[in-house]
Amino acid sequence: MENQKTIIISLGGSIIVPQPGEINIRFLKKFRKLILKYIKRGFRFIIVAGGGKICRVYQKAADMITKVSYEDMDWLGIHTTRLNAHLLRTIFRKEACPVVFDNPFKKIKKEFFKKPVIIASGWRPGCSTDFDSVLLAKRFKVKEIINAGNIPFAYSKDPKRYKNAIQIKKISWEDYRKLVGSKWIPGLSTPFDPIASKFAQKLKIRTIITLGTDLKNFEKILLGKKFRGTVIN
Repeated sequence: MENQKTIIISLGGSIIVPQPGEINIRFLKKFRKLILKYIKRGFRFIIVAGGGKICRVYQKAADMITKVSYEDMDWLGIHTTRLNAHLLRTIFRKEACPVVFDNPFKKIKKEFFKKPVIIASGWRPGCSTDFDSVLLAKRFKVKEIINAGNIPFAYSKDPKRYKNAIQIKKISWEDYRKLVGSKWIPGLSTPFDPIASKFAQKLKIRTIITLGTDLKNFEKILLGKKFRGTVIN
């Protein structure tokens, strides 16, 4: 899969499952159609599934019952990403490697790499699936990640809490990391997590923050056209 048309997508769990028990079937149908369209054009895709809101529901429930370690909180999130990843692998059954990458370094049979899609999930505690996306980018020598989540841009502040939050269209990794800090907390909601950001900066990986459900805009990214979103590099 080492070619210039390999696209890594960190797909937010909150757009796969917006609410517990409510899988976004309409979006997934359109997303699948778009991916299949570009597979025919020679593109290959690595899609990393996030945990999203359902992950936080499990984490909150555990925390309300007993004192839970950060490690166990993370494991709840990781297994949520794995469920979402298996859903994606199922809907791309013919096109995807039959094994979900639950470890970015997993050894896979050579013939599986002939498939145009790889589906990945969370790996281990201490970070989000954003970090797994960066590790996969390093492994497959890809220099860009599309972070398709539930916000159209990165902001100067949390837009849900601050009305004066400013959209950011372009920012350096150095400045972005000042916004998100350096610590990982299970369930942390940031456009791109602090641990992943540190490693992406080191590897000089360009990252695009965009609204995953806006597939017309997503297609513009694939085509190298002007798009709506934040570029971090």
